[in-house]
Amino acid sequence: MAVDQAVELAAELAAGLPAGAVVTDPDVVAGLSHDQAAWAPHGRPAAVVRATCTEDVVHVVRTCLRHRVPVVARGAGTGLSGGANALDGCVVVSLERMDRVLEVNALERLAVVQPGVVNDHLRAAVAERGLWYPPDPASAPWSTIGGNVATNAGGLCCVKYGVTRDYVLQLEVVTGRGDVVRLGRRTAKGVAGYDLVGLLVGSEGTLGIVTEVTVRLRPLPAPAVTVAGFFSSVVAAGAAVRAVGEAGLVPSALELVDRHCLRAVDEWKNMGLSTEAEVVLLGRFDEPGALGEGLAEQMVACFRGAGATWAERSTDEAEAEALFAARRLAYPALERLGPVLTEDVCVPREQVPEMLARIERTAVRRDVVIANIAHAGDGNLHPLLVTPPGDEAARARAEAAFDDIIADALALGGTVTGEHGVGLLKRGGLAAELSPEVLEMHRAVKAALDPAHILNPGKVVE
Repeated sequence: MAVDQAVELAAELAAGLPAGAVVTDPDVVAGLSHDQAAWAPHGRPAAVVRATCTEDVVHVVRTCLRHRVPVVARGAGTGLSGGANALDGCVVVSLERMDRVLEVNALERLAVVQPGVVNDHLRAAVAERGLWYPPDPASAPWSTIGGNVATNAGGLCCVKYGVTRDYVLQLEVVTGRGDVVRLGRRTAKGVAGYDLVGLLVGSEGTLGIVTEVTVRLRPLPAPAVTVAGFFSSVVAAGAAVRAVGEAGLVPSALELVDRHCLRAVDEWKNMGLSTEAEVVLLGRFDEPGALGEGLAEQMVACFRGAGATWAERSTDEAEAEALFAARRLAYPALERLGPVLTEDVCVPREQVPEMLARIERTAVRRDVVIANIAHAGDGNLHPLLVTPPGDEAARARAEAAFDDIIADALALGGTVTGEHGVGLLKRGGLAAELSPEVLEMHRAVKAALDPAHILNPGKVVE
């Protein structure tokens, strides 16, 4: 976009927005032009708009429609697929300032929030009423509900409680035509028309910009009982995950963390986590009293039967919390070592041991350091490919390994993304996973809801 066109666009945007809402300072704009996917490309926006209400977003979309300029919505920028990355000359609309919890209804067990509400802030607000919002991505202390909706985020509790889509009842959305529509309903049941809420959740801002979210809540669970198991290999840990599933156990969390991740967190935070184990499995049950304790003992037996070098029910809650905190800190800790390319494949639970074995073989074959964290209980694996800063040969090997992992996940009946979204990094994988006929259905939906093709173009399906 020419300089004079960018100036004209910024002036027209500013004319209908509060003072200071339009940002063109190059340094600020650069910081708001991409998410945390370090290897995903991004462009330079013409401007950033810090929206404070739905009307601000409507003004942005209608202005950009007139100028045929793309609009990219972003929340906290914690995404890992490039889904919120800017295009050259686009307008980025930041929703972080739309951060109010509008309603908490204890009778209906729901909350109404703006998209900029941080996940953990919502949890804290509803906990005051004895309620709980289950979806909990590792980025929950920083990521926003709008971003969680955009990618259909899951997290540590999803093995038992499901993902974001399972909790979204209603959405207020600004469409690609600049209209404001309300999708879904507040009732516990309802099948009037197509499930457009389900369609919008996970669409990464390509079908509409979410400006309000009504979510389903649950009662606060009982204090959790934690199980930890040490294993000599990721394959042995994968066998334990399969054994847990075969035993019919449904923990509230079942997480895998390998020694690369634990060491990186320990060196960063000095948490005293160093262990001789190659891999740690962390399980939790939130059933009350003796029931939860009995289920935990069954998980210990599964771990030991699968070859754990050590497995016990935790009696030290502080230690258990430290281990789960390490799981959440693994990605930023590894980022300190060099650029990280993050995978997000999901396979059937019965294939977890084989998928982990293939990841290990890929690391050796491609000569790449691959750290492993995983929502192991539902087969969602996050291999983290770490390369030395500035080492282009290592980066090329890591990109080849990234493609290998995607191919292996598909070969085992899995998917290329469990919760991070397609964004830019997984478009090739999506084309490999979906048939041409299904891809054309996606394009038809995009054309119907965003006919001018201005909402986050170049992402997901193009």
